[in-house]
Amino acid sequence: MLLRKTYGIDLGSSSIKVYSFFKNKSYMEKNMIASKGRRIIAVGNEAYDMFEKAPANIVVNSPMAFGMIANLELQEIALYSMMKKIDHFLGIGSDMFFSVPLDMTAVEKRAYYHVANGHWLRQNRVYMVEAPIADAIAMGVDLNRNAGSMIVNIGAQSTQFSIITDGKIIIAKKIPIGGRQMNEAICSEIRKRYNLQIGTRTGKRLKIAMGRLNDQRREARKVVGIDGISGLPREEIISGYVVNAGIMNCVNEIAAEMKTFLERIPPQISYHISREGIYLAGGSTKIPYIDNYLASYTGVSFNLSPLYEKATVAGLEKIIRDHELMKWAQPVKQRKL
Repeated sequence: MLLRKTYGIDLGSSSIKVYSFFKNKSYMEKNMIASKGRRIIAVGNEAYDMFEKAPANIVVNSPMAFGMIANLELQEIALYSMMKKIDHFLGIGSDMFFSVPLDMTAVEKRAYYHVANGHWLRQNRVYMVEAPIADAIAMGVDLNRNAGSMIVNIGAQSTQFSIITDGKIIIAKKIPIGGRQMNEAICSEIRKRYNLQIGTRTGKRLKIAMGRLNDQRREARKVVGIDGISGLPREEIISGYVVNAGIMNCVNEIAAEMKTFLERIPPQISYHISREGIYLAGGSTKIPYIDNYLASYTGVSFNLSPLYEKATVAGLEKIIRDHELMKWAQPVKQRKL
């Protein structure tokens, strides 16, 4: 391992996170690709700058959908582009540790293998770590002596609930609600109340700037959108109350699903979770007071990770650097798929 270059890779619907063992540093870039027909125009942050601004003949989207690889070829291009920025000379082969969703089929495993051993990246050894395990390790959960822990990751397009007992995930559930759905809900709320069309990028900026999930601060922001009647650009002052209303529509759905999920847990495990608290991570947990809001809804305390969207790649970093944690990484070979 010391002679080979080693990377921890978290392919997200919103961004790619990569940890380089050689440089002992983590990198993050948008998981977006702009293409015109078969020609790639831009990759990563440059592609995201074109999102919702590009002409109709240029398509800008993510090769991931709801935490899964949707376009294998484009995902390999996005990863290769980022790896070249980290290390100009990738070498003959590397060890790549991928965080992967739960209960993958053989076809889905093969997709991750081919991302690391396709046209641009070759001769790499692939290891797969279940994403909730990586999150738990990042947040300091002792997997060897664990009577019951609940890990919740609110990502860009999906939210994952997982129960870990004695190092095994015994119950898990994924729902298609995340940060992008919050952005769209904010846009929908503004369209209903102000008759103003705004893009999801503007919705995301409003979410970050004014999302509070409480009424302690009264804020407002000026935005420019398209008037729903005239079709002309128009300025409007958007209240923080409207932004929070859009966010709450999604957060309430997550909380309701979480409460139903908690009711399925055996009582002895539920007791340990209530004492320990639920571990919360993911990029969408940057919204202030989201842990308090979920705690008031579910009746269980929360341990909010300060790593947010970098929690999973931080767990991969710990696995790479600690030989005792290497047992949580499963090697994958093409002939076994």
